[in-house]
Amino acid sequence: MEAQIDDLLTRRAAITPETFDTEAGTVEAVASTFAPVRRAGFVERLDPAAINPADLVGLPVLDGHRSGRAVDTVGSIVAARMEDNALIVTIRRTSAADADPLWQRVADKTIRGVSIGYAVSKWRESNEGGMRVRTAVSWAIKEVSVVASPADPNATFRSDTMPQEELTVETTEDTTTETRAAIRQICRSAGLSAEDADSMIDRDLSITEARAEAFETMTRRTPARIRTTAPANADPAALRTRQADALAFRMAGGELPDASREFVNMSLRDMAADALTRAGESVRGLSADELFTRAAAHGTSDFPLLVSNAMGRVALDSYRAAESPLKALARQRTLPNFKESTSIRLGEMGRLEEMTEHGEFTHTSRAEQGEKMAIKTYGRAINVSRKLLIDDDLNMLGDMTAAIGAAAAQTEADELVSTFTGNPLLSDGTAVFATGRGNMAAAGADITETALHAARLAMRGVTGLDGKTIIGVTPRYLVIGPELETKAEKLFAAIYAATTDDVQPIRLKLVVEPRITGTGWFVMADPAAVPSLQFAYLSSAQGVQIQRQEAWTTLGMQYRAFLDFGTGWADWRGAYFNAGA
Repeated sequence: MEAQIDDLLTRRAAITPETFDTEAGTVEAVASTFAPVRRAGFVERLDPAAINPADLVGLPVLDGHRSGRAVDTVGSIVAARMEDNALIVTIRRTSAADADPLWQRVADKTIRGVSIGYAVSKWRESNEGGMRVRTAVSWAIKEVSVVASPADPNATFRSDTMPQEELTVETTEDTTTETRAAIRQICRSAGLSAEDADSMIDRDLSITEARAEAFETMTRRTPARIRTTAPANADPAALRTRQADALAFRMAGGELPDASREFVNMSLRDMAADALTRAGESVRGLSADELFTRAAAHGTSDFPLLVSNAMGRVALDSYRAAESPLKALARQRTLPNFKESTSIRLGEMGRLEEMTEHGEFTHTSRAEQGEKMAIKTYGRAINVSRKLLIDDDLNMLGDMTAAIGAAAAQTEADELVSTFTGNPLLSDGTAVFATGRGNMAAAGADITETALHAARLAMRGVTGLDGKTIIGVTPRYLVIGPELETKAEKLFAAIYAATTDDVQPIRLKLVVEPRITGTGWFVMADPAAVPSLQFAYLSSAQGVQIQRQEAWTTLGMQYRAFLDFGTGWADWRGAYFNAGA
């Protein structure tokens, strides 16, 4: 059975002062003879095949496995090799005077021991004569330390009279009674029932097999856990996200995630200082101007990105709140670039034809129609002034950012309405709405049940690109401007009666776009069934985007808000227009 672990372990060896080269400052040591070592409840073995001696070159040599201070490093490994099943390392001592007492003790043989610090990523467990044995099959040495008492008696500073002691592991044969008792204890420790233990005993499992089966049962029962080498608070991306959420909350309110509560009382100055500190720069004695200047200019500081992320959240919320209702009637696309794109619509297959007496199939083709659309970029600059940063005036920053988000939504709405009401020419040379197409009333009429019936009848009879196949367009939306809103609501109140017996056949969803003027009205199909109006974003920048840019002409920071957006028509068959009375 194999298990995973990544804790740092140690195993002690010893040094040979006879190999001390005073001029070169080097000494040889037997880092490990891979002898078995007793641990609590098992014997540990290291598989030497997992070690490549070349990987040890450059590793630090520490004083007693301490690594918290610079003075704890007393040398480094400059060479390593395997010799007679032992790992031999050459250590170069540091020239620092604070390490002299330690190396003097090595030279006069007061200290002879070395110890390896290593991490095991995979263990193999076995049972040898009733003794539990864990063999490290995938492991790596992380450092070598000078110690007073080695655990591996053969790991020492090299000498001509190096002892060749071996650790003897005593083994005992398991009796049947001891095996059964051990299996029952394993099941109790693993939370298994007595019936599970009886089943293992009846199947004559060994202790190792019982332990493996219990482990597998626990693994299936317990959700997997992922261990990380650093706490979540040390992850720069996670920390930046939580701080940005707290900053956005202070700017515009809303919901504050629990993980961000510790940052909600931090000012902009506090966050700038924190970003610089995490980037390794001292902030002691810096004025507010110097602090923000360094935070904005420092290449590894998170502060500019933190502010732009928070602004992006606020802008996106206001952008969504101000979106045009016409977006619900259009199909969304993403385009890879700013080149003019053609939306291809394939025609219908028509009908199946009767086969000839010879069983031949009649080949057919499908018509195509393509409408063009291109993306444009719209943008504004945002200056986060020096005064705003120092005053920590996040309400002003929030209001300014929210206005940018609303402006982006207004820009989209203006483009959509212009395309929707502009009645442009399509690829066939005819306008979207035309009496010849049958999707435009010959004479304008007010919104009445009769006029809506005529619109629905016209849309139901629309044919596909082949001019024959009726595609069965289902009217879904009535689109109007604010001038017709009251009239439409009264009409719908009359049509949508309170009782089933009185209900009328026409059922449409009312969509009021305040930018539409006049008394004309539109009937639109569901874009999922028959897409007519369409809009697109650049694939890498959907919605309003906020980016930081270098500000050489202003004190503070400068950001830019931009929108990559385009609109157009995909087809006329899902739309109907009446100019109104």
